[in-house]
Amino acid sequence: MPTTDTSEAGLERLICTALTGAPCEPSEPGEVLEAAGVGAPMSADLRGAPAAPYGGSGWICGNPADYDREFCVDLAQLRAFLHVTQPDVVGSLSLDIDSPTRQKFLARLQGEITRRGTIEVLRHGIKHGPHHLDLFYGTPSPGNQKARERYGANRFSVTRQLRYSRDETQLALDVGLMINGLPVATFELKNSLTKQTVADAVQQYKRDRDPRESLFRFARAVAHFAVDEHEVRYCTHLKGKASWFLPFNRGWNDGAGNPPNELGLKTDYLWRSILTRDGLTEILERYAQVIETRDKKTRKKRAVQIWPRYHQLDVVRQLLANVEQRGVGHRYLVQHSAGSGKSNSIAWLSHQLIGLRRDEREIFDSVIVVTDRRILDRQIRDTIKQYAQVGATVGHAEHSGDLRKLIESGKKIIISTVQKFPYILGEIGGEHRGRRFGIVIDEAHSSQGGRTSAAMSKALSTAGAEVEDESPEDRINRAMEAHKMLPNASYFAFTATPKNKTLEIFGEGEPRADGTVKHRPFHSYTMKQAIEEGFILDVLRHYTPVNSYYKLVKKVESDPEFDTKRAKKKLRRYVESHDHAIRLKAEIMVDHFHEQVLALNKIGGEARAMVVTGSVQRAIQYYHAIEDYLGERKSPYRAIVAFSGEREYGGAKVTEASLNGFPSSKIADEIQEHPYRFLVCADKFQTGYDEPLLHTMYVDKVLSGIKAVQTLSRLNRAHPKKHDVFVLDFMNDADTIEKAFADYYRTTILSEETDPDKLHDLKADLDGYQIYTPEQVATLADRYLSGGDRDTLDPILDACVAIYQQQLDEDGQVDFKGKAKAFTRTYGFLASILPYTNADWERLSILLNFLILRLPAPVEEDLSKGILEAIDMDSYRVEKQAAMKIQLPDADAEIEPVPTTGGGHKPEPELDRLSNILKTFNDQFGNVSWADTDRVHRLITEEIPERVSADPAYQNAKQNSDKQNARIEHEKALVRVITGLVNDETQLFKLFSDNEGFRRWLTDTVFALTYSAPSEA
Repeated sequence: MPTTDTSEAGLERLICTALTGAPCEPSEPGEVLEAAGVGAPMSADLRGAPAAPYGGSGWICGNPADYDREFCVDLAQLRAFLHVTQPDVVGSLSLDIDSPTRQKFLARLQGEITRRGTIEVLRHGIKHGPHHLDLFYGTPSPGNQKARERYGANRFSVTRQLRYSRDETQLALDVGLMINGLPVATFELKNSLTKQTVADAVQQYKRDRDPRESLFRFARAVAHFAVDEHEVRYCTHLKGKASWFLPFNRGWNDGAGNPPNELGLKTDYLWRSILTRDGLTEILERYAQVIETRDKKTRKKRAVQIWPRYHQLDVVRQLLANVEQRGVGHRYLVQHSAGSGKSNSIAWLSHQLIGLRRDEREIFDSVIVVTDRRILDRQIRDTIKQYAQVGATVGHAEHSGDLRKLIESGKKIIISTVQKFPYILGEIGGEHRGRRFGIVIDEAHSSQGGRTSAAMSKALSTAGAEVEDESPEDRINRAMEAHKMLPNASYFAFTATPKNKTLEIFGEGEPRADGTVKHRPFHSYTMKQAIEEGFILDVLRHYTPVNSYYKLVKKVESDPEFDTKRAKKKLRRYVESHDHAIRLKAEIMVDHFHEQVLALNKIGGEARAMVVTGSVQRAIQYYHAIEDYLGERKSPYRAIVAFSGEREYGGAKVTEASLNGFPSSKIADEIQEHPYRFLVCADKFQTGYDEPLLHTMYVDKVLSGIKAVQTLSRLNRAHPKKHDVFVLDFMNDADTIEKAFADYYRTTILSEETDPDKLHDLKADLDGYQIYTPEQVATLADRYLSGGDRDTLDPILDACVAIYQQQLDEDGQVDFKGKAKAFTRTYGFLASILPYTNADWERLSILLNFLILRLPAPVEEDLSKGILEAIDMDSYRVEKQAAMKIQLPDADAEIEPVPTTGGGHKPEPELDRLSNILKTFNDQFGNVSWADTDRVHRLITEEIPERVSADPAYQNAKQNSDKQNARIEHEKALVRVITGLVNDETQLFKLFSDNEGFRRWLTDTVFALTYSAPSEA
C-alpha cells in the first residue's frame, strides 16, 4: 500500500503541482511532457504551442534537458515565446537550429543580462542588430485586449532538478523558476521529516552553490529561496559564506515564523499567493529593482538587488486594495519597527498610489510625502525611474510656493519636510482646492494634528476657501472646518512608536461592548518579529547600567538652608558634568571600546560607538576628554562631535565644523571612514539615523518613553557581520528602559478614545475664574478671524491679564494656567477627529492660545541658589553593573488616551540644612563602609603609593619611557602590591578585585601620587 511521500522530491512535486497542475517529473530531451494541456516535445516543437490554458496558478513544466548551461537560458521556452509573439524575428536569428547566428544572439542576450540584470531585460527587452526583442509582456491595462493576449503569451515555467553547472559535475538545483526561458528564482528545499531544515538549505547555498556560476551571478536570478515546511528565507546576491539570507515569513503571534495552515503547509503562501503568474509579475513590475549607489570618495559604483520583504509587500498590497475599495477620505496607521525598511515601503506605496484608479478615474491627483529624511527623496526617485509604465515624476517642495508650482507642473509625487509643510500649504492657490490628495507621513506623530492639520485643511480643502461678505458665524465655521482632517485626502501614517494621539488620529477604531472604542494600527510589523527574524538586533540584550558614587563636602563654615529637591538636581548635574567625572567616564568608554569591541573584532573590526549626552556643553566636554585620552593611549582613532548652532566653550565660540575640521553635512559620511570611531551627540542623530556600523552606545543622558526607544534603536540596524550590540548607561536604570520599550515590543493599542466631555468640564472650570467674559471671547475671536489689526486684540488680553494678576492667588494662577493649557492641547487634538463642531470651544481656544502666552508665571524664588558655591567634590567613582538582558512582556501594549486634566497648585519647597542635604546625597549615591577608615586612608595615600613607587619596572618606565607606558607598568605594580596585602587587608583586596569603579579610582589616585614626567636634560 503506497504511503505519503515525505521526501524532498515529494515537496518538489507538491510545489510543482500547485503551480502547474502536474508534478513536472524531470525528463530527457525530446520527451513529451503532459503538463496541464501543453503536450509537445519541449526540445523539438514548441514553436506553436499555445501559452494557455495552464494548470495550477498559471505555470507550465520545464524540462531540465532544455536548459543551456552556457548561456543560462531555457532555449525551448524562449523559442516558443518568440514564435508566438514575434515570429518574424525567430527565423532571422536561426533560433530553431544550432548555428553561429543563434550563438551570436544568445551571447548578446547573455551580455545584456550581465550588464543590466534580468529585471531590466524582462521589462525593456534587448536590441540585437536591426531587431528589438520584447522578452516579457507586463500586466495589461483594463480594456486593452491586445495587451491581455500578449500577457497571456508569457511562458512561466518550473523546472525540477535543474542542472546548472558547466563542468562535468552536473550539479543540480531542486527547482528553477523561469519566465520565457530566463531564470528569475531558484529553490533549495528541505524537509524536517528527513531531519533537515531551512537552515540546511541556506548552508547549501553558501557552501555548495558557487557564485561564479552563471546562474548565481549578481542580478541573474532575482531571488534565491531556501524553503522548508515551516519557514522561507531568501537572498538576492549569493556571495558564498558571506551570503545574507533574510526571512520571508508571514509572522506568527507578533513574532517570527508562520501560522498553522489548515489547508496545507505553513509555507505554501509562497507558491499559492506570492509566486502566481500575476503575483510574480506585480513584484517584477513594481517592487524588484537594482539600485546603484556611488561611493562619494572612491567614486566606485555599488549595485544592490532589491526584493520586497513579506511585510513590505503585504502592507502595500493591503493599503492599495483598501483604497481601491473605499476611495478617498480615510486614515491608515502603519506600525512598522525601526529598521524594518519603512523607506522602501513608503516609496513603493507612493508610486503605486498615483496610478490607482476607481470608477474609471485616478483616485489621487497628487501624493504628498511628508518626511525629514532626505534619503527617502532619493529612494522614491530611484523607485520611480525603474517603472516606465508610470509616467509620474517627483518634486521636492523645499520653499514657499514650491507645492503650488509642483502641482501646476504635473508632479504627481511631492516631498516636503514636517517643519516646512504647514507654511508650504499656505501658498497653494485656490484653483487646487477640492483636488484629491494622498498624504503619506513618514514617522507620524502628534504634530500631524492641531496646527499642521489646520494649515493643511485651509490650503487643500474646499472648506478653507474664503467667501465674500462672511459673517462672524461664517468665519468661526470656516475656522472649525479647517481643523478637520481633509475630507478630500487619504492619510497613510508610518511610525515605529505610535503615541496616543497618533493612534487616535490615524488608527482603526474598534468599538467594544462596554461602549469604549479602542484604536489599533491598520498593519503592524512588530519590534518582536523584527528582532526574531534578524531584520534588527535586540538593543536590550546586553544592557549594562553604571552606578555613580560621589562624595561632596561643605567648603563654607555656616550651614545654610536650601530647597532639597532643587538642590539634589543641581548637585547631580554638577557632579556628572564635573571635568573629573567626564574624564573618568570618557576613559571608561574608550577603554571599553578598545578592549571589548575592537579587540573582539566586532562587525569585522568596523564597529562604531555613539556617546549620547544631555547637553551641548557636556557633548563638547566629552569630545575633548575622549580626544585627549585617545591621544594618551596612542590610539589611531578619533571622535566626532555633533550639536546644533554655535556655543561658547573655553572662552571661544565653537561649532561642529570648527571642532571636527569639516562641515556638519559630512558627519554621517565621515563616521564611516578611518580614523573616526566615536560619535558624540547632543540631540542629533538620535532619531532617523540609520548606520549599521553602530555597535556600542554610551548613554549619559536621562531617557524615558519614546525618546529612550528611538535613541537606543540607533544600534539595531542589521549588518552581515553584526551579531550583537552593547549599551553602557551611566544615567538610567533597567526598569525605566524596560518600561519605555514595553509599549512598542508588540502591537500598540489605544485603550480608549479621549473623552470630549472633559472639554466641557475644563471650560466650566475656566469660566468659573471669571478672567474673561463671554463677550470678550466672542469679540476677540471675531476680530482675529476677520483680520483685525493687532491693537484691537491687546486691550482684551491686557484686561484679562490684569484680573489674573489682581484677583488670583498663586495657587489660583497655577491652576488656571494649567487648565488653560490642557484645554488648548486637548481641543487642538480633538478638533481634528470629532465628527461635530462646537463654536464656543473654538472661540475660547482662540482667546486662550493668545492669553497663555501673556500670563506671567508665579514668581518662584530659587531656594537652592548658591549651593554649588558652598560645596566641593571630594571623590567620584563609578561601578559597572553586570550586563543584563532586559526581557520585554510578550503581549500587546495598551496606552492611555490623551490626558485632559490640568491645573494644580504651587509646590511648597522643602528646606533643609546644607550638611543634611549633602549627607542624604552622599548616602544615596553610595559610600564604602570601612572597618577602619583611618588605616585605609593611610594605606591609600601613603603605604600603597610608596610600595608602588619602589617597584623596579615602574621606576624604569618612569625614567626611560613615556606616560602611557609608565601607566601600564604602574598598573602591573599596583596589582602586585594589592595582591601582597591579601592576608592583612581582605576588605581592600576584595573591593579592588570585584569593583571595577573602585579599582579604576584607586589606580588613578595612586598614579597621580607617584608619577612625575622625567625632566628634560
